[in-house]
Amino acid sequence: MPCLEAVALILLILLVPDPPRGAAEKQEEIAVGNPRSSWCEDVRYLGRNWSFVWSTLGVTAMAFVTGALGFWAPKFLFEARVVHGLQLPCFQEPCSSEDSLIFGALTIVTGIIGVILGAEAARRYKKVNPRAEPLICAFSLLATAPCLYLALILAPTALLASYVFLALGELLLSCNWAVVADILLSVVVPRCRGTAEALQITMGHILGDAGSPYLTGLISSTLRARRSDSYLQRFLSLQQSFLCCAFAIALGGGCFLLTALHLERDQAQAWQPGTGTLDGKNKERHGLLSGTSTST
Repeated sequence: MPCLEAVALILLILLVPDPPRGAAEKQEEIAVGNPRSSWCEDVRYLGRNWSFVWSTLGVTAMAFVTGALGFWAPKFLFEARVVHGLQLPCFQEPCSSEDSLIFGALTIVTGIIGVILGAEAARRYKKVNPRAEPLICAFSLLATAPCLYLALILAPTALLASYVFLALGELLLSCNWAVVADILLSVVVPRCRGTAEALQITMGHILGDAGSPYLTGLISSTLRARRSDSYLQRFLSLQQSFLCCAFAIALGGGCFLLTALHLERDQAQAWQPGTGTLDGKNKERHGLLSGTSTST
């Protein structure tokens, strides 16, 4: 709602202090003689940071599924109720918004609980396993895939079970949103974090939720064109087009498993002064200026 957004903006301006920029980089700049790197050098560094690359692909898979669910899940639930005889078919807009309200309520509740649960699980598990964050993300996404699959498959026969598995899948999916930010901050050197966040968000939107609703609808329309024009066939076409989301979220879980393989090495490099953003020539130059050698 625009009014709530305006209130939030006013509260941010009045109550949230603006911290001085660059505080996180001061220690590193002192250690390496205050180096500078261009945006292209930062991007090249991020492209070689495999924890960032794989986690970004995992976030993109999450955004892909989130976008498709947000756009098509209310219609899917509506048509499922029509198939069960609980709702009259709708041939002209506007249709009943009850399913949108139900899905919205599920998303809000599971989102709040999932973010808190994921952050707390990562905090506790990290005490015994330094790779806790990507492993939790991988587990939650790999568990989301069968939940989403069961929600789709059970919808024509057991609608209540479909709602339960859909809510469980959204809960598991929401566990990752806070954790993925922690992964990025821990594996990227301070001066590149803004660029890394921007690239990850851009990739997530362009390859994720920007195209997934269109792709899901395109698959559904293609399947429906080969079938008889009935409400059941429309529902089954949308159901089968949603299966790509279960596949995408499983791929996202695999990406976070690969993130776990590189996490500790990239964390060590990120917290080692002077690493990451400088190319070989600049590293050698700053090593000579500071009286140290970069060769082994």
